[in-house]
Amino acid sequence: MRRLVLLALVGLAAQLVDGSLGMGYGVTSATLLVSAGIAPAAASAAIHLSEIGTSLASGVSHHALGNVDWRTVLVLAGPGALGAFAGATLLVSLDARVAVPVVAVVLVALGAFVTMRFLSPRRLRFGGRPRARALAPLGLVAGTLDAVGGGGWGPVGTSSLLASGRLEPRKVVGSVDTAEFVVALGGSLGFLVGLGVRGIEWAAVAALMVGGVLAAPVAALLVRHLPARVLGVAAGGLIVLTNVQTLAQWADATGVTRGLLASIVFTLWVLWTAWAVKLEQPPADPSRRAQGILA
Repeated sequence: MRRLVLLALVGLAAQLVDGSLGMGYGVTSATLLVSAGIAPAAASAAIHLSEIGTSLASGVSHHALGNVDWRTVLVLAGPGALGAFAGATLLVSLDARVAVPVVAVVLVALGAFVTMRFLSPRRLRFGGRPRARALAPLGLVAGTLDAVGGGGWGPVGTSSLLASGRLEPRKVVGSVDTAEFVVALGGSLGFLVGLGVRGIEWAAVAALMVGGVLAAPVAALLVRHLPARVLGVAAGGLIVLTNVQTLAQWADATGVTRGLLASIVFTLWVLWTAWAVKLEQPPADPSRRAQGILA
């Protein structure tokens, strides 16, 4: 019982991050499930099955608050589901460590680019929509990596769309989260085909789903009111932080080394976010400043 409560709390925390930054549910949940002794394929299966409920609740909440660009969702979701199905059936017989370092390096570079873009003091402008010819392959790649690694749809999809600079951040997060419902269906079907019903940790699925569904409306509300610059920097920093740790783990770095790397990147992330908040502050009114001096 204690284990199920812990999993529900993890689902709640993971969905709170995922629903407000567009990523984090799969990575957070996969880390905990694998560390608890669940095989990677079974862990990813539990995550994708629970995401059917959490992503549905998240999509409804984001839509209600105007955070969704439905054209982006429709073009992104289909290829994402195909990629997730292919990745799920592949994971059953694949060593995922082969693709881990390449994907992590690409995501660190994307995360750094997104962070620097939103830290620029220039005024942010968003116009147009991502092109369908770019969204379709993006969905296919992100869906495949998501199923293979237990998480990847958000980091790849959100970072790529933020880097394009076309959609405002809240609509990037809302659209990626909403499309994830279809991706979760595709991945779940692939795992059911590959593992069968008995290979699924159904208690873990239920616990993660309950926690995630409860957090979804709160996360959608947060992203609706967070300034675009702060949201972009927070998302970019999270991408860098999680993937630097992924690379350190892949390289079999010591616990001390990983802790030091995490501390450095986390400190930078906090500083970046604080600077983004400062940039969002309105400039001081010179007349009021003069009045204060005269007083």
